[in-house]
Amino acid sequence: MNRPDPQRREPLLSRLREAFLARGYEAITMIELARLVGLSRRMLYNHFSNKTEAFRYMLWHDGEVAIANGLAAGEEMLDARQAPLEIFVRIMDLRFAQNRRVLMQSPHALEINDKAFRLARDIQVGQARLFQGKLAALIAEMEERGLLALRKGTSPAALAQMLCDGARGSNQTLPPIPIEQLPERYRLILGAILYGAVVPMAA
Repeated sequence: MNRPDPQRREPLLSRLREAFLARGYEAITMIELARLVGLSRRMLYNHFSNKTEAFRYMLWHDGEVAIANGLAAGEEMLDARQAPLEIFVRIMDLRFAQNRRVLMQSPHALEINDKAFRLARDIQVGQARLFQGKLAALIAEMEERGLLALRKGTSPAALAQMLCDGARGSNQTLPPIPIEQLPERYRLILGAILYGAVVPMAA
């Protein structure tokens, strides 16, 4: 994947995002994409060999930013010794819901989401592994600082996987959850994972 010149990266990414949100994926051509991002077609081809590559780069970049923002917020809350559940809710909101908020502004949201799964599955899997590994490290740090204690047989990696599965599942719930309600749904789902949803019954 070609990478845009660092000095032009942010403006170009912003315009790429605006173009795909406004026109969708299928309808847009490289000629139109070049016009919408303010480059000649030749200059755009210097960055990307086709629109799929441009689309994938945008998704990769936005995923990386979401991961970094979520984990940075988590570290800040950890330093402030906030409750584990609130830390995880904030991390998941920035990791998973923020990009969805941007996407939902587009009339082509469903198409773009579908294309993201079809054309960038490898990026999503790679970023899931990266994020879950870093989240596991944060969980281990939380345990070291005495903010939580894992049950016997539960590793930081296993808890990170469960929390991510819960957050991703909330995003895919049917009927869809209104975007403004996602943080509260994360709180319910992640709270159930952390603390359980039922009281064990006596035998």
